[in-house]
Amino acid sequence: MAGVTLVTGAAGFIGFHVSRRLTGLGRPVLGADVVDAYYDPLLKEARLEILAANPLFRFERIDLADRAAVADLFARCEPTRVIHLAAQAGVRYSLENPHAYVESNMVAFVNILEACRHAGVEHLTYASSSSVYGANTTMPFSVHDNVDHPLSLYAASKKANELMAHTYSHLFGLPTTGLRFFTVYGPWGRPDMAMFIFTKAILEGRPIPVFNHGRMRRDFTYIDDVVEGVIRTSDKVAAPDPAWRGDDPDPGTSRAPFRVYNIGNEAPVELSYVIALIEKELGLEARLDLLPMQPGDVPATCAEIGDLMRDVGFRPATPIEEGVGRFVSWYRSFYRH
Repeated sequence: MAGVTLVTGAAGFIGFHVSRRLTGLGRPVLGADVVDAYYDPLLKEARLEILAANPLFRFERIDLADRAAVADLFARCEPTRVIHLAAQAGVRYSLENPHAYVESNMVAFVNILEACRHAGVEHLTYASSSSVYGANTTMPFSVHDNVDHPLSLYAASKKANELMAHTYSHLFGLPTTGLRFFTVYGPWGRPDMAMFIFTKAILEGRPIPVFNHGRMRRDFTYIDDVVEGVIRTSDKVAAPDPAWRGDDPDPGTSRAPFRVYNIGNEAPVELSYVIALIEKELGLEARLDLLPMQPGDVPATCAEIGDLMRDVGFRPATPIEEGVGRFVSWYRSFYRH
């Protein structure tokens, strides 16, 4: 598959949409995923079924923590670019199963870095997370801020990815771009995400667990906007920043071919407002179970996206009202509810 883009996590929420958009643009995609049971594998298989209908898509079922399997995949398929979206997601689950994050988010990432290095991949774009901002409270969150105080192992694993990527960019000249996603939502979303949980609970007449008594503020970012940001940044190969200085280091750039971007809507909303929008779309009233903050959570997130706009000419713009409507419509159709 000449000129192929390897998309890891292709059966996942963002990976599915990125793969679908790329093949829709006429670009060949090699999807890779282990299709684990962290959430309903049937949802993942349904995504793969849609992708498989496009002849430009090919799929490999693989555990990226298996070093030999990753090396073999790269040797056989020779990807030109890599968009690494496979990961063990979820902040709260990292409190219960920390080892899953080490295997999926760190061991697998080293394997991807090594494979990219030896295969001469022209650009590695990978998923980071807004969680890396951790204890930071200055809003909006900027890629030029220091992010050395993560509040969960999930966040620490994503920060580790950025550090590991920089090392390979510095030592081997591998261009890498990390994308800090801010609360991605939309059709085909993950069942462990707030919007999915809220919609399902309201339809089933169950109370919704609402942390921080509904006052949590999140920079919800619609999936189509995220996909556009992923593809644009992948197409812009990371380059060294000639203005970078070691005596005043900028965390967002480097003298190596390394970049980090926020992809967020720059418009945080309270969870209580999101619940109200879902209620309106469903024509049903939610039962709320108001709870305190959970360990590892942060009260608010908001992305500063000046670098994204300057470098790739894009800013997410889908209003939350529009995005919620699309998600609820998909949910009712897919689950026939």
